Amino acid sequence: MDTIASLFSFITTPVSWVIVQFHKVYGAIFGDDTGWAWGLSIVSLVILIRICLIPLFVKQIKATRAMQTLQPEMKKIQERYKNDKQRQSEEMMKLYKETGTNPLSSCLPILAQSPFFFALYHVLNSIANNDTVGAINQSLLDSAQKAHIFGAPLAAKFTDSSSDVAALDASLTTVRIVTAVMIVLMSASQFYTQRQLMTKNVDTTVKTPFMQQQKMLMYIFPVMFAVFGINFPVGVLVYWLTTNVWTMGQQMYVIRNNPTPGSKAQAAYLERLTKHVTHHGKVRRRSERVIVKAIVAKGRDRNEYERKFINGLNKAGLAAQTDGTVVKSESPVAVETEDGTPTTATPKRQQPKRQSKSQRQSGAAKVAGEPDTKTSLSKSDAPEDAKPSAAKKGAQKPGSGTRSKAQSGQRKGPQRPKSPSKK
Repeated sequence: MDTIASLFSFITTPVSWVIVQFHKVYGAIFGDDTGWAWGLSIVSLVILIRICLIPLFVKQIKATRAMQTLQPEMKKIQERYKNDKQRQSEEMMKLYKETGTNPLSSCLPILAQSPFFFALYHVLNSIANNDTVGAINQSLLDSAQKAHIFGAPLAAKFTDSSSDVAALDASLTTVRIVTAVMIVLMSASQFYTQRQLMTKNVDTTVKTPFMQQQKMLMYIFPVMFAVFGINFPVGVLVYWLTTNVWTMGQQMYVIRNNPTPGSKAQAAYLERLTKHVTHHGKVRRRSERVIVKAIVAKGRDRNEYERKFINGLNKAGLAAQTDGTVVKSESPVAVETEDGTPTTATPKRQQPKRQSKSQRQSGAAKVAGEPDTKTSLSKSDAPEDAKPSAAKKGAQKPGSGTRSKAQSGQRKGPQRPKSPSKK
């Protein structure tokens, strides 16, 4: 490790100078020889480096988005050459070259930090060996050796012997407990950051080399930090734990506000955006207008979540414009189907209510012009000759008996008119 760190000695002086400047500020507040002064100097160094790496982080996001847009093409290549792995790899590399994408772009921030990491390791290792380095002179060296973070010296390691730790005025048990806790936190934060990216901001339905690479990094990096962490000084563990926490928070912000198309994070974001836009009737933020503009520009190439977002606006009487704004729409509601074809929503046809048998019979009687029997019989001014006589009632066919309609099992109420042939 010392050999590797010496390769980055050209950056050791700038890193040590930055630490000294921060130490002057925090030393005036907490004291020159305190662990707070030296520990916060390292944390401030991390924050400064990560701020400088923000443009690189933005480039990484754009490269990751480009990889996501290529996933359908990657899937086609996999299906076409599923029995020829060599041809499949060649076609993948050809696709990367044509589109100008790089599957290793997710490693750019880590690679950019590596010179600062090894330079800081070289500085802290020199402090542990009582050697001046860069901008740290003998007086600052003595102050740094007295600094303790939670009882552990700044330059102590998990693998140090009891004599080495005693020379730094500390306890071996305390050093190992503090370093073990920091190593676990460092590995756990790295695993959570990568897992968050895999589960929320990546479309896992498409199996590509990029997906396999991200999945591999999710397990390899935490193991690497746990293995090499036992050889890191406490100051380096502070550095790496701080940068992991920064990365985790930065990624959570990006996933929430600028998710990858087709991911679960995009579904949650567009659901929140739909509620926000339908409540206010407009898009209020510039970042939201950029996303709406991109969705409108896709047309029929929108994914499931984007079509759901457009349909939600249409059902609320709103229409997304090409410039990313939203206006009220007076035209019929246009709803997109799964293939992206717009259709106009029409009201469902109402089925007529089902009528009973007696209602149908009374309706048929009214159509035929026959008066309702109950109504005609209830009239008091009906002529006597219109009423059937007892003789006619008694005139029945032989063998039929004199049973009434109710007794013979016939249903009361209006009956269908008999045909002339039966009369």
